[in-house]
Amino acid sequence: MAKKAAKKAKGSKPVAKGGKKEMLVVASKVKAYVKSKGMMSSSESLGALNDAVYGILDNAIVRTQGNRRSTVKPQDL
Repeated sequence: MAKKAAKKAKGSKPVAKGGKKEMLVVASKVKAYVKSKGMMSSSESLGALNDAVYGILDNAIVRTQGNRRSTVKPQDL
């Protein structure tokens, strides 16, 4: 029998080991994009970008719930 995956509590954030948020951005893609613009990225920039993405998504989720929907749409972002 297959084990059922544990459901996450509503509103919980994915957390990696050590209590850090799971990385939502692809570091190599971000670094390649920044480099293509002739710039360099600091080691802290990926973490800050990841935090910004979490913030954008959290705000979009609140807006979606406020509109009594369960699907996040582009206008929610």
